[in-house]
Amino acid sequence: MTGTLILVRHGQSAWNLENLFTGWRNPDLTEQGIGEARATGKALKSAGIVPTTFYTSALRRAQHTLDLILEELGIANVTITRNIALNERDYGDLSGLNKDDARAKWGEEQVLVWRRSYDVPPPGGESLKDTAARTLPYYEAEILPRLEAGETVLVAAHGNSLRALVMAIEGLTPDEILKREIATGEPTLYRIGPNGKLIERVTL
Repeated sequence: MTGTLILVRHGQSAWNLENLFTGWRNPDLTEQGIGEARATGKALKSAGIVPTTFYTSALRRAQHTLDLILEELGIANVTITRNIALNERDYGDLSGLNKDDARAKWGEEQVLVWRRSYDVPPPGGESLKDTAARTLPYYEAEILPRLEAGETVLVAAHGNSLRALVMAIEGLTPDEILKREIATGEPTLYRIGPNGKLIERVTL
């Protein structure tokens, strides 16, 4: 059996717009973010892709993104699984700070290390390695069996929780995944075969 996995980063949030570290804080989408989510729904509909199973994080911006995609697809009254395992990386003491203010406080080099290293967490927060440690077991236990059963699974989540999934699915190194940009509201599709094997990556 071949399953289809659709990964979507939430649309632009109010704090993305304000250049703030967001992490587990809970701002909603901007008007642009709403438009991005709707555009993803329209693109999936246009491509004839009909998801059957739905996952998102415990955070409003990802949940709202999923709701808007479903609205565009004309899908209602379905079970949506929300879990903190799919939450964004926790930025700890950086959460809520403007990125320029953080650089002024700790220095540009230190902030760059926290943002772009694989295994160095900011104070009180998570590294990408820490994020992967909660996201990947959840994927393997809950989502992968659905894909192996041939389902089409839509996951609306966050830049770093999705990076953790992409790293595992594509077999990327820590250096490679840190260079991968995941745009807000942009879907990536994977055809997944037995044992989680990647068959094809598709961009709409």
